[in-house]
Parts: sequence; structure tokens; C-alpha cells
Amino acid sequence: MSTLTLTINQQDYQLDNLDPRTTLLDVCRQHLQITGPKKGCDHGQCGACTMLINGRRVNSCLTLAIMHDGDEITTIEGIGMPESLSDLQQAFKDHDAFQCGYCTPGQICSATALIEEIKQNWPSYVTTDLQNPDGLLVQEIAERMSGNICRCSAYPNIINAISQVLENNVTGKAVSTTITTKNTIPTKGSDAASVTGIWSPPPSETQLSKPSQNEASQNKNHNAQLGAHL
Repeated sequence: MSTLTLTINQQDYQLDNLDPRTTLLDVCRQHLQITGPKKGCDHGQCGACTMLINGRRVNSCLTLAIMHDGDEITTIEGIGMPESLSDLQQAFKDHDAFQCGYCTPGQICSATALIEEIKQNWPSYVTTDLQNPDGLLVQEIAERMSGNICRCSAYPNIINAISQVLENNVTGKAVSTTITTKNTIPTKGSDAASVTGIWSPPPSETQLSKPSQNEASQNKNHNAQLGAHL
């Protein structure tokens, strides 16, 4: 194909004779040495490759580079660098919201877009008040971040980091990240938002239909007794 111009992190890049089948992720990593976005599943399932395109989060492994001539593309490098961290990057650092760090660039890109969505009153799948979605519970933030997987399971700290930035930067949004469970996860700093317990998705209908351990034991005993009479 002819020359393609991509605007990435406010800098223009020209690529000549690029294979039109090349994804935006591969262009960044293999042609432009922009290696912040990570290749995980390469199927749009893990979120490690998340970038912002015109402010909206996109799995860059699923979109072709030729589709984005003229778009504003932002990777983790455009959000902040070690010497000039964004508020969200600093919050991730303060709350230990990563372990191996492989998913972190995608997590931060996604969370950056999440904050803008909240500012614009965009509802999520679990939002109960579509007119004024301002109750940011653990489930609300977790739903909005559900496209980003953390193999190290740092989810509570990720939610803490996002909650802190929301409290500091989103005026009028009440952030409540406390749920009732038996275990409490400590966080750094007395003023930090806290997540009580480890959030997990609600059970599916299939899981709800499965008998409990006691029920299964009772059924087993009943079947044994029934078999003895036959």
C-alpha cells in the first residue's frame, strides 16, 4: 500500500509499503519500537495491548493499522514516563497495583479511559441509575475494567488505585469501594480508599443451580439408602 501516517503520542510516523494485514499492535512493537503495549493473547481477550484511539480504549491486536490514518493514538508512553508519571500511574505505584507488570500498561490505558467515561456519565453494564451513574462501587469499577486481565490477581489494589484517582479528580462522584466480607486487605496510607475482601464476579446461573457440598452429601446418602432397599 502507499504511505500510511499514524499519529501516536502526538508524534507522526510514516510507514511505506506496509502489509495491510498488519495490526496496530504489531506496527507499534515491530516497526516503531513502541513496546509499552504488550502482546498477550493476540485475540482481544486479555487487554494487555489496550491503547486509546481518539480517547476510547481499543484492543490494538484486533484492529488494523491502516484503519487509523488520521486518528489520535495514545499508548502508555503517551500517558506518562518514569520522570513524569500521571496521577493514575502514581496511584498504581502507591497501591502496589501490579506484580509482574506485564498487564499494567493496558490496565492504565483502560483505567485512563474509564475515568473520562465517568466524567461524561457513561453508564456501564451494572449501572443502576442510567441518568446519574455516580455510585462507583467495587462492582462498578470491576465491570468497567473487566476487559483487562491480571494473571497475578492484583485486582483489589488496581481498584484501590483507580478509586483514589476518581476521588481526587472526578468532582461530585461518590466512590465507595467497601463490600462486606470476612477478610480485609490492607492498603497503604490512612486516607486511601480501601477494598474489603477480594471481589469476584457474581455466580452464574449454572453455578447457582449446582448443589452445595451439604446438599450433595445428603443426596449421596439418600441414594445409598435408596439403593440398599432395592
